[in-house]
Amino acid sequence: MATSRPQSLADPFSTAPNTPMTEMGLLPQPQHPPNADRPPSSYTTAETARSSFANDDNGSAPSTTFPEAETKLEMGATSADGAPALVPSSGSYIGPEKQKPFFRRRFVWISLLLLVVVVVALAVVLPVYFIVIKPHNSSTDTTGGSGTIPTTGSPSGATSGGNGSTVVTSDGSTFTYINPFGGYWVSDPKNPFRNDARPNLWTPPLNTSWTWGQDKVYGVNLGGLFVLEPFISPSLFQQYPGSVDEWTLSTLMAADTANGGLNQLEDHYNTFITERDIAEIAGAGLNWIRLPIPFWAIEKWDFEPFLEKVCWPYILRVLQWARKYGLRVNLDLHTLPGSQNGYNHSGKLGTVNFLNGVMGVANAERALNYIRIITEFVSQPEWQPVVPVFGIVNEALDATIGMDQITTFYLRAHDMIRNITGYGEGNGPYISIHDGFEGLSTWTGFLQGSDRIMIDTHPYFAFDGEPNDAPIATGTGLQAGGTWPQTACSTWAPSINQSQVGFGVTIAGEFSVGYNDCGLYVTGVGGTDSYGPSCALFMDASQWNDTMKAGLQEFAMASMDALQNWFFWTWKIGNSSTTNTVESPLWSYKLGLERGWIPKDPRTAVGTCAALGVSGPIFDGTFQSWQTGGSGAGTIVPSSVSLYGQYPPTSINGLTAGAIQSYLPTYTPTGSPIPTLPPPTFSPKPPSSVSIGNGWYDKDDQALSPTEVAGCNYPSAWDAVSSPVPTAFCPPTATSTGGGAGIVVTPAPSAGARL
Repeated sequence: MATSRPQSLADPFSTAPNTPMTEMGLLPQPQHPPNADRPPSSYTTAETARSSFANDDNGSAPSTTFPEAETKLEMGATSADGAPALVPSSGSYIGPEKQKPFFRRRFVWISLLLLVVVVVALAVVLPVYFIVIKPHNSSTDTTGGSGTIPTTGSPSGATSGGNGSTVVTSDGSTFTYINPFGGYWVSDPKNPFRNDARPNLWTPPLNTSWTWGQDKVYGVNLGGLFVLEPFISPSLFQQYPGSVDEWTLSTLMAADTANGGLNQLEDHYNTFITERDIAEIAGAGLNWIRLPIPFWAIEKWDFEPFLEKVCWPYILRVLQWARKYGLRVNLDLHTLPGSQNGYNHSGKLGTVNFLNGVMGVANAERALNYIRIITEFVSQPEWQPVVPVFGIVNEALDATIGMDQITTFYLRAHDMIRNITGYGEGNGPYISIHDGFEGLSTWTGFLQGSDRIMIDTHPYFAFDGEPNDAPIATGTGLQAGGTWPQTACSTWAPSINQSQVGFGVTIAGEFSVGYNDCGLYVTGVGGTDSYGPSCALFMDASQWNDTMKAGLQEFAMASMDALQNWFFWTWKIGNSSTTNTVESPLWSYKLGLERGWIPKDPRTAVGTCAALGVSGPIFDGTFQSWQTGGSGAGTIVPSSVSLYGQYPPTSINGLTAGAIQSYLPTYTPTGSPIPTLPPPTFSPKPPSSVSIGNGWYDKDDQALSPTEVAGCNYPSAWDAVSSPVPTAFCPPTATSTGGGAGIVVTPAPSAGARL
């Protein structure tokens, strides 16, 4: 498949006209990766070959800077459309005929004088035109909100900048933006919703469409920021012995009023990831962020210990930083009421009570409501370009919940979301679902005719229960990494290619270079590792030699090449409070960049699998029209509607034998008004002509929130699998049609009915 960008995307001046030229720094033309001596990978769709860290026989990292970093903006040159053009900085450009020495031509001096006048005029006129005369404004109603987001720029007051520009942060500190790939930031206090930025020259800016099958996702997760995990933020859990998940941490922290109680978490939200982190992500050649968020960003119920709503303004701050640096966001709802998997990152370590057990249906009702609220927010025109993907359930444990049950839930969620956003490309985000650890092939043919559902897989060797003690520090070049790079290619590449044909858009929402489960709290607080020998080496990156780093990088690049569209888990691992060092370094992209086991440019991974001799079928980059919101999107095949169109599911797992499902506890949608997510406030406040939205896209969506039915007793929503099943309806007036929840039936499709 050809991967060359359309010409309009290859020209930064035609696709980002609102960026002042004098602030751009390096704005190079797209180039192909160097070292094309290796054959292109049969498991990737790029035209170019890879350049590996492991190619250096000395084990040291060669430069992975591509030719675009060697160009500079020559203000005297113009392109065909009259914009300043980029020419090689080396001065090696040779014209069509030999010229006289430059300073012996009299007319040159006159030209130089005129050029100075023109440049000065352009420096004044262009910024005024693009920033003041031609702002991008929205016409929707405005309301107030919570969470003030300062609009920052540069010391000179500029609203954009490229490599080498100075960025002023909200606290007044500054840093230098390093981006050798032609990326540039845009921050306009007069319109905080401008989408002109781009992270690099091979990624379309936010105001330009992303094309699945052509554009490639090179992303990182911001894990542990808003959904706490012990191995990502170990110091928080070390401070409170006995904490194993956010539930227990919140309980213990709330009791520690002397140190600020539960509000200590706000300091974590404020400091763990900063604007400089987001700038560094863009400068590393990446173009997406996957941002896990908890449902308690919206609300919690009284029996839940979480810190509700406080993280939402900080979530908005991250989204605005992503906008500023041109990064797209996969917003992932990482926790659900009752827990969708029983893992510590679902909110509570324990059992699955989402769509499973006595409280399964009731918890799923709450989950649907939170999915609805987030959909309403991100579908607003102010946020849709920044959040093109919404992950609605992270890592549901489908073996426990049941494939039929989770599919019924996904069909219900799909219809609810598309009734809010409308159908077809450009109407709301893609809906991302996880493969539930069932393997991608299980999902072939899933809900054919649905509108823009993508499948997310999280391939890890670390959690396969094996010791995984085969050596990785084995040499340099193609000998680096031992068997691990080839294993990544042969294990993951075939299923990724096949899934893109059999399912549609497929991403790897998580992966890492953690090929074993070594690391502080990687298997949980008090967990044990499966690695055969001692884990000590893998917990201290300062002990790694060049051969070790070469092996890890070769494994990373093989994984990237095999997975094609990926998000590394995770950008940052916090220090242990006992050693003041990162004790799970295999999981930190940031540390790997700094220390040399993550490639400086992700494009160098292209061709790794082919170079290792791994071949197989190639996805050609062409999806069926309905899979990307084209013709037929939303017209689900009748067979799927017949099987999965009735919600709640006709059977729920985790019940005792003989239980009558219609007696299961449910909630009623007659509670308080829906808790909408507020938009941010900005400092300085933008002009009144600029809409900030009101948090709710579909004004016709007026249903109330689910709440407990008065007079009914409910078992623990997070620990009800073993609870007795009620033996009668509650309230007594409920019917066998589903109690308080009621049954929703997806209508059979008719040709073109849902386009």
